[in-house]
Amino acid sequence: MAKQEHNQENEDDVTLEEMSAVLQEMLRATLYFAGVKKNRLDDAAEIYLDSIEEVFGDDDGMLGIDEIVKVVEYIKKENPELFSK
Repeated sequence: MAKQEHNQENEDDVTLEEMSAVLQEMLRATLYFAGVKKNRLDDAAEIYLDSIEEVFGDDDGMLGIDEIVKVVEYIKKENPELFSK
């Protein structure tokens, strides 16, 4: 019974790589719904990650909804060519 529970735990574990891939797609979806052109999503995702430090400096805190919105607003201001009109 214990072996079966252990195997089930291993099957339910999500790897860091899998979680990273899911988060990347969630970021792309967020940017798409913020108005980024579909063909510019990869560029916008890279700019988003770079912009976090530009907006918040070296603060290593977690980003909540308000912080994410602030970064997207910054990208809209600094990179309007990424967005649909």
